[in-house]
Amino acid sequence: MSKKKEKKELPVQETPEEVLEEQTEELETLETDTQADFPGQEPEAVPEEAPAQEQLVPKEQFLRLAAEYDNYRKRTAKEKESLWTDAKADTVQAFLPVYDNLERAMKQDTSDEAYKKGVEMTMNQLKEVFAKLGVTEIEAEGKPFDPNLHNAVMHIEDENFGENTVAQVFQAGFMLGEKVIRFAMVQVAN
Repeated sequence: MSKKKEKKELPVQETPEEVLEEQTEELETLETDTQADFPGQEPEAVPEEAPAQEQLVPKEQFLRLAAEYDNYRKRTAKEKESLWTDAKADTVQAFLPVYDNLERAMKQDTSDEAYKKGVEMTMNQLKEVFAKLGVTEIEAEGKPFDPNLHNAVMHIEDENFGENTVAQVFQAGFMLGEKVIRFAMVQVAN
């Protein structure tokens, strides 16, 4: 044998029409085999509309199968996107303590300007990475209190602020798209 003949042919994807034809042929052979199993019995009389209905059944089954596959494909794509978003959110959440520590370090007074500049550069770099991932800081101070975004831990009476206004932010909150990764810890006025 030549090497060309030894190579196996790759399976070719079948079109929906070919699949439908194969299913129809299988049904016909099944009916013929059933009739051969009982040679003494005569086949039942089939009305004229039966062949048209028999053709509709495999086609209907094919259409249902195609719709089911399409739904499966959409559902898995949605689940994949959801898993990706959750993984990003979990990763960002692991870096939030680093963000908090850098923020505290920036608020401390120091006489070493090089140290202060290094901390600021590190903080800016972390913010850039968050921005590339689509993570945004929740704007809180001076904004109306929103329980979907803020976590109120204190309440003060202050005439300088309006009712249910965030007076102070203790810990920054973050969002990834529309999903809240961490609620902003705030103090609410009035």
